[in-house]
Amino acid sequence: MTTDTHILITGAAGRIGRVLRDGLRRDDRILRLVDIADLGTARDREELVRLDATDLGALEAATEGVDCVVHLAAIPEERPWSAIFPLNFTLTYNAFEAARRQGVRRVVYASSIQAVGFHPRRQTLDATARLRPTGYYGVSKAFGEAMASLYADKHGLSVACVRIASFEPKPTNPRMLVTWLSHPDAVHLFDRCIDADDYHFLAVYGVSNNTQRKVNNSHVAWLGYAPQDDAECFRTEIEAHGAPEDPIGGLTHGGSFCDMNFSDEARKFLDSD
Repeated sequence: MTTDTHILITGAAGRIGRVLRDGLRRDDRILRLVDIADLGTARDREELVRLDATDLGALEAATEGVDCVVHLAAIPEERPWSAIFPLNFTLTYNAFEAARRQGVRRVVYASSIQAVGFHPRRQTLDATARLRPTGYYGVSKAFGEAMASLYADKHGLSVACVRIASFEPKPTNPRMLVTWLSHPDAVHLFDRCIDADDYHFLAVYGVSNNTQRKVNNSHVAWLGYAPQDDAECFRTEIEAHGAPEDPIGGLTHGGSFCDMNFSDEARKFLDSD
């Protein structure tokens, strides 16, 4: 007899959440979709829960009976500290703590390339890349990865951190020739993180099979992530119509996220790194 896998997705009404809502549907899964925003009408094998995930008690109740939590909920862009904190930090803590309290086996955490985005783009990012956040948003994602590590080590959760890069239907600027993550490849990556055999903790780069990509996922080859899409197919279109890349953004994996209040001294340091 087949036992359904119950997957809870926070931030399910968001840009990534809507794609995963469609892409992760399977006959052996129940998707429990959580958001403070309207989720529309439940489809087959869906459960809709409208709540504020900053309410730990409410999120804990919604997590009952769940096998895997996919945590997406966050402010998904660079904002002042007063906006990023405490919201992104509270949402992440609540997701992991609710999972722990309810005995959830696995959490897949939506991190970001912005957690390591101040590395020069000439360098290939691999398992050894230190955290180099590009701003307060990147700091919130670095915090999330630290929280993921804590809950894996201290509480025995199986945790994947997906460092999502440029999640778009198609690449639209020169940076995305390097950093694009297509919608199908994103679904495939989250699928593998949900279904892979037992693992303790991992961080994987969410980038498609771009000819110009500058990430190395060989440390998690066993995960089975085999992206198919290549931003190079859009190079002619981008060069003809795409927005030009700003001078600072073109130096880093984080792109324009690094360009806010960027000092001359920081530029010298990056040039020599």
